[in-house]
Amino acid sequence: MNDFNLDQRLDADTFPLGDLPLCRVLLMNDARYPWVILVPRQNHISEVAELSEADQAQLWREATQLGSVMKTLFEGDKLNIATLGNVVKQLHVHVVVRKHEDATWPAPVWGNGSAEPYALELLASLRDQLIAHIDRLAFD
Repeated sequence: MNDFNLDQRLDADTFPLGDLPLCRVLLMNDARYPWVILVPRQNHISEVAELSEADQAQLWREATQLGSVMKTLFEGDKLNIATLGNVVKQLHVHVVVRKHEDATWPAPVWGNGSAEPYALELLASLRDQLIAHIDRLAFD
């Protein structure tokens, strides 16, 4: 995992928050939703099935644990976890907290409206909150 390369589109659309045992954690630059993206730090992987069974399990642990923390932190009504990869081939998992009053409820966030970039103050606060929680996650 030393020479990990992040897809250019993911790099352009997100802010790095840190690393979990398997994945790089990225904050999507869309203030309409609490939305992170997990990217396994393995090159040339586009499907979950291409990961080892142990890494598949780890990916799910990371997505569900981080998602649970985010749902509580942001008082969400629903947690969406999904892989799409129709635009960005590199395997990545979207973890999105949804609220009944959010911009596109109940429709999906993907391809629905235009992203609203974070204001710098809100971005800094949100990053600090998420980084603190990411650092506290425990994976055995």
